Amino acid sequence: MQNLYNKLIELSESSQYPFHMPGHKRNIDSTPLKGAFRCDITEIDDFDNLHDEEGIILQAEERANRLYGAYRTYFSVNGSTAGVLAAVSAAVKKGGTILAARGSHKSFYHAAFLRELNIKYLPNKSDDKLKIPGVYSQEDVGNLLDDNIEAVFITSPTYEGKCSDIRGIANACHKRGIPLIVDAAHGAHFGFGKEYDKDGEYKSVPQNAINLGADIVIHSVHKTLPSMTQTALVHIAENPALADEVKKYLRIYQTSSPSYVLMASIDLCMKEMEDNEDAYIEALLNYRNRISDKTKALQNIVIPGREIIDDPAKVIISDSTGTMTGNRIYGILREEYGLQLEMAGDKIALAILSGWDTSEGIDRLIEAVLELDEKIQKTKINKESFASNINEQNNFAEYPKVMMKLSEAWDKTSEEVLLEDAKGKISGDFINLYPPGIPLIVPGEEFSEKLIQEICGYLNDGLNVQGVVSKPGGKGYCVRTVK
Repeated sequence: MQNLYNKLIELSESSQYPFHMPGHKRNIDSTPLKGAFRCDITEIDDFDNLHDEEGIILQAEERANRLYGAYRTYFSVNGSTAGVLAAVSAAVKKGGTILAARGSHKSFYHAAFLRELNIKYLPNKSDDKLKIPGVYSQEDVGNLLDDNIEAVFITSPTYEGKCSDIRGIANACHKRGIPLIVDAAHGAHFGFGKEYDKDGEYKSVPQNAINLGADIVIHSVHKTLPSMTQTALVHIAENPALADEVKKYLRIYQTSSPSYVLMASIDLCMKEMEDNEDAYIEALLNYRNRISDKTKALQNIVIPGREIIDDPAKVIISDSTGTMTGNRIYGILREEYGLQLEMAGDKIALAILSGWDTSEGIDRLIEAVLELDEKIQKTKINKESFASNINEQNNFAEYPKVMMKLSEAWDKTSEEVLLEDAKGKISGDFINLYPPGIPLIVPGEEFSEKLIQEICGYLNDGLNVQGVVSKPGGKGYCVRTVK
């Protein structure tokens, strides 16, 4: 079966002249991006149409579907963001109610805004030692389901690699006859490869959510698989009506001129996993096991293993003594060792592995962490360690008080006020730590003194806080509140 990339190369090497978009006309001398331009076309004859696929794009989606085992699989060239928007819009009627984890990506909240949804939140479970979101059980979800809820939205794996009980949650949803949507943007590699039998080491990656019973699953293939940024998959379980609704909204939320370069990248990625999934996953597991083995004697730096982090692609690095923030670790590894990590949080720095890492890169990370551990040992100011009780998880944090519906608040006129003066006011915009893009406060929620202090702490630590504006001359920070 011919794949999309080969078809594009065939076109680029043919004598057919392009009197059509795009304006570079496949001329490889038009800009320095000549390699990509030769495959960059619009919807011309014989190349199908993503929004009404029946030829080579449909075949590519079916190839992906065979790998993941869904009823239907759709390509998204607007990332998992478009997938989340489409999934939520398809599953819940306008003005309806959805049950969701508070630590959901901002695209979920954008969908709730567009559809004017009521959001019922799951308990805000978190790991207070690592300051990362927790995960959910069947009981957590089942206890909160009622007749008003039309769908459940869960992020699993989380950005940091923790997984909820998707099978149990799916069972709880299906007893009520409602769909489970799983934002598995970081889990496109789940379900691939074989198990390996080394005691105490990662033996496999977790199972993918579609095979655990979820109804809609969104994967960012570019996050942990070899595909270009902005590429994603949306899988739907065996529900033709739901699949049609998801497709309808993908047509709305995606560009009407989808990139063939990005679609070809997805297709080539699926071919790579079809041919080499065992080798890819084995390499990932070997890299993760090497890191665990070489860093198990660390005295101050903590790199949690499988007992805390389910996904072997995620390496969390934290200072158990409290000497260094996650942002400081992130900065040292970048500036002193030339290692660009994925993100920094309050307590952690996060590295992402894949099967396409190199031994040299893995060894550089190990060496850097070992040296960092020695530096902390020499200079640490707080001997007390939290490493021994790092398993204390799932503590419950407070949500900001909801004073107004999201869709109402975000549409209201807002004004800038000093962050320090925001106590008791209603937020008129989102404030996110980015990455991962999870809101600290949502439009319609009330600023508390505790939240203001938390935001100030993130700002003082140099973290990327979106939705807060620095006043000229360094005279404080402003946020938007409802007038």
